[in-house]
Amino acid sequence: MSDKLKAAVITEWHPVEMIPFQRLFREFEEFETYVQSLDIFCQDKDNEQYDVVVYYNLSIPTPEADDARRKYLEERLGRSGQGIVLLHHAILNYGEWPLWTDVAGVSDRSFKYYWEQTVRYDPTPADHPITRGLRPFAMIDETYTMAEPNPDNEILLTADHPNSMKAIAWTRQYKNSRVFCYQSGHDDFAYRDPNFQGLLRRGMLWCAGRLE
Repeated sequence: MSDKLKAAVITEWHPVEMIPFQRLFREFEEFETYVQSLDIFCQDKDNEQYDVVVYYNLSIPTPEADDARRKYLEERLGRSGQGIVLLHHAILNYGEWPLWTDVAGVSDRSFKYYWEQTVRYDPTPADHPITRGLRPFAMIDETYTMAEPNPDNEILLTADHPNSMKAIAWTRQYKNSRVFCYQSGHDDFAYRDPNFQGLLRRGMLWCAGRLE
């Protein structure tokens, strides 16, 4: 039996550069990662076996009442204390659904997007376990202009760019689960950046309760 942490990585609808995307998570030696669709994950009776779930789906319409995805998200998300990471477009999910507002911590998720922007990022505060030791850095990525996170979040990373929201990464609590939201991560420009990799890895560890 492996003593590695188990991470489910969830995709839906939005296209993914799959080979570099899979390669990104294989670099995280602490984790066994299982990339799967949201439908498959939500119908898996054993999906609470994962230590952390990384949502990389873009799911816009609120699921219908009889949808297995809705049943899982309403009844089981955050129940077990399983870590939750919302990566890039996953913060935009279900723009009209209050449940995802509570998960993402952003009330208005209407947005505009801008490809291949060069952005400087600043950690704040620098002493959080996820950002500890991180210096300001620049990276090419897709940015969003949209409402800022609600006041009940802890902001970890900011940007000062005309085509970007100011808050880029933040943490919060949803029911019994730690949540890490990270707006970066559109494609291989981000996947191969060591600062992005480090933040995502440490965010996953923190959400799984292995980084204090």
